[in-house]
Amino acid sequence: MQQTATSGRAGALYAVGAYGLWGVLPIYFVLLLPTGPIEVVGWRIIFSLVFCAVLLTVTRAWRALIAIVRQPRLFFTLGLAGLLIVINWQVYVYATLNGQVIETSLGYFINPIVTVLLGVLLLRERLRAAQWVAVGISAIAVLVIAIGYGVFPWVSLALAFSFGLYGFVKKRVGPRVDAVSGLTLETAWLIPVAIGQLWFVSATSGLVFGNAGAANVVLLLASGVITAVPLLLFAAAARRLPLVYMGLFQYLAPVLQFIVGAFILHEAMPLERWIGFALVWVALIVLTTDMLASGRARRASPLPG
Repeated sequence: MQQTATSGRAGALYAVGAYGLWGVLPIYFVLLLPTGPIEVVGWRIIFSLVFCAVLLTVTRAWRALIAIVRQPRLFFTLGLAGLLIVINWQVYVYATLNGQVIETSLGYFINPIVTVLLGVLLLRERLRAAQWVAVGISAIAVLVIAIGYGVFPWVSLALAFSFGLYGFVKKRVGPRVDAVSGLTLETAWLIPVAIGQLWFVSATSGLVFGNAGAANVVLLLASGVITAVPLLLFAAAARRLPLVYMGLFQYLAPVLQFIVGAFILHEAMPLERWIGFALVWVALIVLTTDMLASGRARRASPLPG
């Protein structure tokens, strides 16, 4: 019992660490200015791969990675995951550096609802009534923001769907792939993308890396650590906490992103945005309440046979 409680407390700390770091990530990317989003993502891919290679060497885990490479289906599935996560990274960094942090927070607020919707579209799952209500309220929220604010929230939807699909692909590989090996192979698949992006920037506006002071160089070099550490904390939390609790902790990241965007970076929050966000929060309350009730019902049901 004592060991379970200790593991639970450790899991909670890991989850707070992971989602907390993801929540303040916009501040980090703003500090990278004047580096543009295409260059940032290019360096992020390369330095993430370097950092993962160091981790694999220190932990002597290369054998596990080689075992994955020898399974073509698993290897190519991680390539698909890499494609989805680079779309997510590119949209996120672009939005952050263009003063749209609040839109990124909306994307991660609606991500749980998009995940439920993807279950219907991809797995033919049947939703409970409360889940349909949450999906419907979210759809109304998007319409309110699009019509009232005059701009379709493509950033939010792109982030929600790319990360939702990424999560779907990662669940397909399940426990067969550890966090470090997974990120290593995903970023390895993306090296041609990184080289292409950096070549494009070099040939057009010119690379900022090395030309904007030592602090900029250090921050860009640290992008690999900034990418990998929250993922490792998340993996450690997921091993120690029930899925229901992980579902509750995930709201910490968009809450912090919203605070950063609205109160630190002072992005606009007109009335229609407040209404749209309020509707999304109502949808999340409905979805979370249903999730908790469903979890209690499963635990209370008698064992079959």
